[in-house]
Amino acid sequence: MTSIRIRKYSWQLAPGSIRDIRQRVFVEEQNVPPELEWDDTDDIADHYLAITEDNKPAGVARLFSTLEETAHIGRMAVLPEYRGKGVGETLLRHLITEASRFRELKLSAQEHAIPFYQRSGFHVYSDFYDDAGIPHVDMRCLSPVLVTPESHREYPMILGKDRESWLFESDTHLISLLDSLTGQAKQRLWLYDRLLEHDLYDRHQFRELLSALARHHRLSEVRLLIHDDKPLVKRRHQIVELMRRLPSRIELRLVNDDYPVEERPFLLADREGVVYRHSFNDPEGFANFADSGRVKLLGEAFQRMWDVSRSSLELRELPL
Repeated sequence: MTSIRIRKYSWQLAPGSIRDIRQRVFVEEQNVPPELEWDDTDDIADHYLAITEDNKPAGVARLFSTLEETAHIGRMAVLPEYRGKGVGETLLRHLITEASRFRELKLSAQEHAIPFYQRSGFHVYSDFYDDAGIPHVDMRCLSPVLVTPESHREYPMILGKDRESWLFESDTHLISLLDSLTGQAKQRLWLYDRLLEHDLYDRHQFRELLSALARHHRLSEVRLLIHDDKPLVKRRHQIVELMRRLPSRIELRLVNDDYPVEERPFLLADREGVVYRHSFNDPEGFANFADSGRVKLLGEAFQRMWDVSRSSLELRELPL
């Protein structure tokens, strides 16, 4: 791998090499129209230049934020003579570190680059679309605080690919893992907990991820199994509002205490993802993104509890 240094600039003070690399890669090589390549976002973004050990400009990217919660990576390009030498990966990992304070990191990826971004923790969350005549998808990382160069993982947090466990012991890391798995589920999300705690689940981000899953496909299934629904009634919960809009896609039920119940909460995403906590009261546990065996066993336990569960009369009687 080539030894790379990364320098950061505003657009007003950026060296000409940043514009030159984008011109050569996007406009000349990929035939992107100049009027699409140069836009107003350049003025508000931070611009990054990758430089080789012999001080040659090799690659560029830009980073900007919206609403102080989401950061966007864009205009990432590496000159042909430096491709395959680790320049792009070094640049991308640097941007992830720069954006680690944000809850979400997004980018638009060309079709051929999807595996490249997956290796750094980004997952696809859109269908293909055309941008300047090139097929693209939207990708995002919902855990930039965890996906850092120090993690040394292959396909970190990619559902079905990341086979290492993620240990957590704080609400911040628990929430990042919950969101990352929920955001990648394509068909099934089963959640078992004592309560739908406001700090964990009554959040705009989590509601939007559940909504996207519920609307994704006519066979999408969101099941919420809890012990106590009274807090949901006392303080209107975002998930309750979502359930009322999508009653056929999201269902909440209460456990039947006359039958055996699990003593630890968990979330299951599709057939391979799990977030498992060691108790109902503490944010400690682990997450796996490719553990079909454990998900199968927990899914069977969830199904047994679900089969004898009951509907919530409290929620049914809430006014519209």
